[in-house]
Amino acid sequence: MATGVLALAQFGQLPPITTGMVVVFAITICAFVLFASELVPVDVTALLVMVALMVLSPWTQVSIEEGVSGFSNSATITVLAMFILSAGISRTGAVQRLGKWMASVARGDERRQLLSVIGVAGIPSGLLNNTPIVAMLIPAVSDLAREGGTSPSKLLLPLSYASMVGGMLTLIGTSTNLVASDVSARLLDRPFSMFEFTGLGALVFVTGALYLLLVGYRLIPERIAAGEGLLAEFAMSEYLTEVVVEADSPLVGEEIATITEDGGPTVVQVIRDGAHIEPFATETVEGGDALVVRADVRELRAFAATEGLDVARTNVGEGEFTADERQQFVELVVPTGSSFVGESVTAPFGADVNLLSIRRGTELLHHQLGDIALDRGDTVLVQATAESIERLATNPNVIVARELEASNYRTAKMPIAVGIVVAVVGLAAFGVLDILVAALAGVVAMVFSGVLEPDELYDAVEWDVIFLLAGLIPLGIAFSQTGAAALIGALVAESANYLPPLGVLWVFYVITALTTAVVSNAGSVVLMVPVGVATAAQIGANPFAFVLAVTFAASADFMTPIGYQTNLLVYGPGGYRFTDYFRVGAPLQALLSVVTVLGISLFWGV
Repeated sequence: MATGVLALAQFGQLPPITTGMVVVFAITICAFVLFASELVPVDVTALLVMVALMVLSPWTQVSIEEGVSGFSNSATITVLAMFILSAGISRTGAVQRLGKWMASVARGDERRQLLSVIGVAGIPSGLLNNTPIVAMLIPAVSDLAREGGTSPSKLLLPLSYASMVGGMLTLIGTSTNLVASDVSARLLDRPFSMFEFTGLGALVFVTGALYLLLVGYRLIPERIAAGEGLLAEFAMSEYLTEVVVEADSPLVGEEIATITEDGGPTVVQVIRDGAHIEPFATETVEGGDALVVRADVRELRAFAATEGLDVARTNVGEGEFTADERQQFVELVVPTGSSFVGESVTAPFGADVNLLSIRRGTELLHHQLGDIALDRGDTVLVQATAESIERLATNPNVIVARELEASNYRTAKMPIAVGIVVAVVGLAAFGVLDILVAALAGVVAMVFSGVLEPDELYDAVEWDVIFLLAGLIPLGIAFSQTGAAALIGALVAESANYLPPLGVLWVFYVITALTTAVVSNAGSVVLMVPVGVATAAQIGANPFAFVLAVTFAASADFMTPIGYQTNLLVYGPGGYRFTDYFRVGAPLQALLSVVTVLGISLFWGV
């Protein structure tokens, strides 16, 4: 395959356009539309692509074996294993331990807070998948900001960006690196070693860190005011009202939980004889009880008139709720790939969880919540007992944005889990075992050592990512075998008439970064690495340099919340607007495009 790619037409000659190319381009355009519009989930789109390639095999030149090869691909299996290894580390509370260290170092100083966030998010992301690292650190960073009097908005976006640049430190930092290594092995017979690009990754990481510390921090707006509690952040005070139950009220004798079930407002606090009743869901209403309910003006008037209630106080604030109450307020983040997406917001969390508000970007949703369908990136404010919060924390379809008690982690297994990950890295780095074999051995060790239970393995895997990879890998094969990659490469190579090879490499970096915003990082690698190799062949440049440019550019989508999953995870908790990502991320992306291309030229030549 490498010989065929490098034996392309002479520079300046475009390969003839064939029917196979047209078919592959048509499938790719349809995939782009589905990815951008999100009419169906991304993993389903990838499967549609895979099926289309096999059905149209006379033109796509993708056999059935090649069509399903993504499921047995070493990169796909290695990514799956890395998800499980990351879950093992998470289950022991190791990342949360780093979060506590981060808080002790920061001590309320904004610059130290930012520096500790960058270090704690970036460096571990070189050895573990960065998506679960960000998910695990969101609660710690949010608490750090609130306790230090800093807006969470100032720290959460740097958390995502630092994990992205940190993921470029080693081969296993992101799924992008593993996929790029596999494609490079197929096209150039040159896979990545564990620390193949660590020098360049360190340069990118330091550049990104300095930008966030010196420039980016000033550009991030305070979408959530510093020092606000959750009720204030979600503008809940005007929707919380204290009502008193009259002695002859129809509610007397009913359970609190039935009020909401019967169509009434959500009860968030019960006060009886001046004392807060905890827990209150199964309590029977008595005359004289004071209920703090969540309702708008129209709902409140109707409820009070029909149920015999007197309005005692409006605009109930955060200070009315004591810190030791069992019914606690917490944010829940809906990640990409969650099965909750598309469901009614009242359905998935359980009857023991009070739904209070939803933040969708900068928009706060308070009205007719039962009619709203959840979307990825939504942040939901709920009230629940500690037991309910612990239950939600084990659900892979939602992220609980608060730190849990240490009792919820297998802290005794922490040294074992860390040792397993270090062993996996060491065995792969020194060539003792292939990274795939080392990672799978690490998974087995996690189970036999008790770090993870066998039934926890399946919940640890982000299956949408696995199916995305498996479905799109055949598209990369079709690009190579039909000559579609060579055609695009020849078109990109036309820029060599006006630019030196280094300039063409920069152009290709930019094209890949823009593609990532639509197709996802793993998808852009599958599509663009063959094109990069073809472009290099057209202009007589180093093809490995173009592979590296694609690899780094695919992990550099700083300009949108949807191109990289960690950006979406912090979207709701930070209260960001879509344009905030462009405002902060565009200068960083431009800076890193120059630094990365110059670094590739320095280390490997163009």
